[in-house]
Amino acid sequence: MSALLTSLKLNQFRCFTALRLELGEGISLFVGDNAQGKTSILEAVCVLLRLQSPRASALGETVQFGQREFAVAGDYGDSELRLQFTSSGRRLSVDGETQKRSGDYLRASGLVVWMGNDDLALIRGGGEGRRRYLDFMAGQLFPGYRTALKAYERALRSRNFLLKRDKTPAWPQIDAYTKLLYEHGAVLTARRRELIERLQPYAVEAQCQISGREDEAVALEYRCGSDSSEALHTETGYDLAAVLWERREEELRRRQTVAGPHRDDLLLSLNGMPTAKFASEGQQRTQALALKLAQSRLFLAMKERAPVLLIDDIFGELDPQRRNALMQAWPEESQKLITTTHLDWLDPEWGRAATVYEVRMGKVAKP
Repeated sequence: MSALLTSLKLNQFRCFTALRLELGEGISLFVGDNAQGKTSILEAVCVLLRLQSPRASALGETVQFGQREFAVAGDYGDSELRLQFTSSGRRLSVDGETQKRSGDYLRASGLVVWMGNDDLALIRGGGEGRRRYLDFMAGQLFPGYRTALKAYERALRSRNFLLKRDKTPAWPQIDAYTKLLYEHGAVLTARRRELIERLQPYAVEAQCQISGREDEAVALEYRCGSDSSEALHTETGYDLAAVLWERREEELRRRQTVAGPHRDDLLLSLNGMPTAKFASEGQQRTQALALKLAQSRLFLAMKERAPVLLIDDIFGELDPQRRNALMQAWPEESQKLITTTHLDWLDPEWGRAATVYEVRMGKVAKP
């Protein structure tokens, strides 16, 4: 039995001055017009459980307008979690005890899958969104991945700063950061490749279930962003230090790091053709949903725990067949928090099992 998030408490988070919410197992439906705070409830759950937002690049962006700090708290399983964000940093606690490291805090929290109406960008958008999808997943599955990712990003920022700072770059200093990119980047590349290999069969299965067709073959491929010679590539990736040495003149001209995991991509295809270019909109939307459903099943298989599903206003864009197939396919054990502007789409059977909340102008109540 997976743990449940049974309460959520917010202070000065987005549009909520204060919110106290009790949650149960199964399906919770948050209903209301746009811009009333529905999505912010799901975002707060993600921030509480994973210490990051699917909508903001920094936690400071979620502070209520006119305020300087926020707090989110909740009971997850047997643990009481609390995150307080201030201008001087963040404070984490589990059962009232301060946690100095985010890893210690996250060990007490849960797994999360975010499904949103903008997931179509996974198919049509640039590589950044697909890398973020992989990183969010890998950070929950592989110990040490978040640490390697943060270290890589710090080294990348420093290296790019040095490339831009001086007319004649200080290559000895730059090369010191190249070594860090190589070390931490190797962890990212190896784990991303492993993740995609594990995810592939679940994505194939999910595509068939949601589409109702057996002839839609999904393929996932990790693609290194380096343009360098094949001699610098290996079976598991490429020698980043050697690639950057080979492309030093290009870096001098562009004043930025031109290769590394920050430029790699996840290639998606359907029946052997790039999904973004050749699939219909319905097939593209189905594959985006299949990737998120596959993520939830991989979590269940690898961690033996069902994730919390945060489902933000996706059903209005789905035809009844895909909508029903998705609802029948997601892990039964998962707690599901769903936002919607109306309930016209809801099957009566699902409706009887759901708890409905009305959200209006930052207030939440049961009808």
